[in-house]
Amino acid sequence: MFYLVIGKKFLKGYKMTGVNEIRKTFLDYFAKNDHKIVPSSSLVPDNDPTLMFANSGMVQFKNILAGNETRDYTRAATAQKSVRAGGKHNDLDSVGYDVRHHTFFEMLGNFSFGDYFKEHAIYYAWEVLTKEFGLPKEKLAVTIYHTDDEAHDIWKKVSGLPEDRIIRIATKDNFWQMGDTGPCGPCSEIFYDHGPEVWGGLPGTPEEDGDRFIEIWNLVFDQYEDLPDGSRINLKRPSIDTGMGLERIAAILQGVHSNFETDTFQNLIKAIADIASTDPNGPLQASHNVIADHLRAISFLIADGVLPSNEGRGYVLRRIMRRAMRHAYLLGVKEPMIYKLLPALQKEMGEAYPELIARENLIKETIQIEEERFGRTLDKGLKLLDEAVENLPSGQKLGGETAFKLYDTYGFPLDLTQDALKNKNIEVDVEGFDACMAKQKAEARKNWAGSGDAGVEKVWYEIQDQCGATEFLGYSTLKADGEIKALIQDGKSVDQVTQGRFELVSNQTPFYGECGGQVGDVGEIKSADFSAKVIDCKRKLDNIFVHVCEMVDGKAQVGHFANFAVDGDRRAQICANHSVTHLAHKALKMVLGDHVAQKGSLVEADRMRFDIMHPKQITPQELRQVEEIVNAQIRNDLNVSTVIMNKDEAVKLGAMALFDEKYGDDVRMVTMGDENCPFSRELCGGTHVKATGRIGYFHILSESSVAAGVRRLECVTGQSADRYVQAVENKLHAVADSLKTNINDLENRINGLLEERKKLENEILNLKRSMAGGQTSAQNETESVNGVSFVGKLIPDVHPKELKSFIDDILHNLGSGVVVLCSDKDGKASVVVGVSKDLTAKYNAVEMVRTAAGVLGGQGGGGRPDMAQAGGTDVSKINDAIAAIKKMIV
Repeated sequence: MFYLVIGKKFLKGYKMTGVNEIRKTFLDYFAKNDHKIVPSSSLVPDNDPTLMFANSGMVQFKNILAGNETRDYTRAATAQKSVRAGGKHNDLDSVGYDVRHHTFFEMLGNFSFGDYFKEHAIYYAWEVLTKEFGLPKEKLAVTIYHTDDEAHDIWKKVSGLPEDRIIRIATKDNFWQMGDTGPCGPCSEIFYDHGPEVWGGLPGTPEEDGDRFIEIWNLVFDQYEDLPDGSRINLKRPSIDTGMGLERIAAILQGVHSNFETDTFQNLIKAIADIASTDPNGPLQASHNVIADHLRAISFLIADGVLPSNEGRGYVLRRIMRRAMRHAYLLGVKEPMIYKLLPALQKEMGEAYPELIARENLIKETIQIEEERFGRTLDKGLKLLDEAVENLPSGQKLGGETAFKLYDTYGFPLDLTQDALKNKNIEVDVEGFDACMAKQKAEARKNWAGSGDAGVEKVWYEIQDQCGATEFLGYSTLKADGEIKALIQDGKSVDQVTQGRFELVSNQTPFYGECGGQVGDVGEIKSADFSAKVIDCKRKLDNIFVHVCEMVDGKAQVGHFANFAVDGDRRAQICANHSVTHLAHKALKMVLGDHVAQKGSLVEADRMRFDIMHPKQITPQELRQVEEIVNAQIRNDLNVSTVIMNKDEAVKLGAMALFDEKYGDDVRMVTMGDENCPFSRELCGGTHVKATGRIGYFHILSESSVAAGVRRLECVTGQSADRYVQAVENKLHAVADSLKTNINDLENRINGLLEERKKLENEILNLKRSMAGGQTSAQNETESVNGVSFVGKLIPDVHPKELKSFIDDILHNLGSGVVVLCSDKDGKASVVVGVSKDLTAKYNAVEMVRTAAGVLGGQGGGGRPDMAQAGGTDVSKINDAIAAIKKMIV
């Protein structure tokens, strides 16, 4: 027997105090009992569209419990990150003001999927609590569902608890259901007795709402299944799902009544007090508690990919952050401080959750930027709030217009205003706030309706108004469940679709909607009721993601749930092509100059098109330089990181912003390379590789002009670049085979052939010249026209430039006369007229050639009086053209 001293308490027989040790003891126990220790899933559930955040250990196993998924284990144990701060599970308003509520908490749990059932589950729970944790038996009580005699008998056998400590409860508190249909079953909850000095009673008694008996562990026995027809049957493979709050059991084992007095929280609170120079146990104790709690939620949410925004999960995070910032302000800290607390949190929880270490820069930068941004309006907003309530009569609410002004102008979420007024016992006119919000939306709709798109797009504004924005999950997952919020077919909203092409809007999706030059994702959407192929994903009104679908079979219905799966291979290729635009943009600036600016892009799976501002053609040497720079950064495998921040602040950090792009107040900044000295930093909402090495290889296919001062590059990466190189190599092999040589000697072979061709062409040219202008030829083809020597003839397939030299040869042999030579090369008529110097005063070569051009269907012609050239389209009239010139000799 031994005693553990904590504060002023002596807890007989307790074996541990540290939260980390408690977590480890729990997991080690179940590992010894053949359980797979499964890491915590992300706080963003991709398998449950009804949840904003993971709020229990069961969430990641929901599909297994429902029979829709199998894994290579049937026993599992976890320490699950959980958040209750949004949606139907929201403890935000209570955090900091009582001893047990948190936005972020850890849920310890053990699970059986068709393996052991009630007897083992109860035995394991009892042994963990009484032997591993050393809790006295007389301090424990349990509840069971009122008809669960089996659980009663097992508890009696395993624990030996008296009847008055095995309490039958007839309410839904002791019967769990996944939903209207699916697995369900009775529960058994374990309670800890804090002693008679704390007011409260056992569950089921009038005093049950007191704090004396606190629930510490819930055992769910999934043994039934609710069917759509309302009937309930036995599950073929009964399962176990349990959950114990780590913070609650830690408080018990450390002999404290408040979770905020446990070691993890005390160390965080000490770090807060050190920075703020405050007394953590003074009148502002609640503010210290709020900041400590919110620091955990903020850091873990950011680490799991949630970033502050004005929609969905991002807005919940922003509310938590700004609530913490207001409490820091109450402590007298006017400069950003919460980001400085991350090292303290890493020290407490970084070993168990290494993502706090791996994503340190993202977490710190995101918090600091949000603190700096809100800090600029917080002081003014609080002064406005103080002025508004200073003369407010007792019992009167703060006006909704004032609350909305705080929201719209100063960035105060409604619950932050409510929290600020809590200690003054002043409520907010929520109806008035909602009316102001509705008025603003109506005004936005009016402005939008006048934009010119109303006739075509009215349905999308109605959907936005009814359903809100779509939450995009695709930065962190390619599969997720979602609720169908709207179906559109033939331009109209419908309740269901059974065939053909249609458009589907959900509450959340992993599908990227076409935007910023990046094409939309493709894939499939399935449920038990239907299967559809997603052939594109568009974005309407900026924040509605529209899945363009073709029905495969079944019936899709509004309000039903489905699984959304993106084509992962295609997305990976798109990511590579998008990331390489950032590398190429920087490389082009390095090679061509800082004047280079992106004027457009197209990012597809098999290629990338990039338009830049540049006044002249990019030389082959410059293109090779760009390729070399980009491929060097690909080989360097630069880390690619993302953070949400204010646009102006991002630009100050060196982020490139596109001139023609429209940005909101919050932007997504993508950095490639070291955070302090990155290779590339741009504002971009697209999807990217995690590291540049995944791009593989970059090649520029072509460079061309698309407008004055705008050059276009067509490029490939990865598999497309491999295919291109392979195709070129195949062609080289084919050419080499045709020339009876190998690739290494191909250049010499071709140069040899070109030399040989050049010699042959010269021989042919000389032969034609000989045929056209030799002395014998000239004598044989010369005729006298009105006393003037005249030669007129067609020389087939000769370039017009060569005709001039032929005329010089003929005139040299003639001495005096007029010579007309024509050619039909490439199907076009050409005519050249030469007049000897002694005749130019009487016969003008330019006038003669223009006459010939008219006959040949051409216009004009030009040259000198002794030599002129023209052309035409009608080669059949060449003899007529020669005759027309002959008639001019009089």
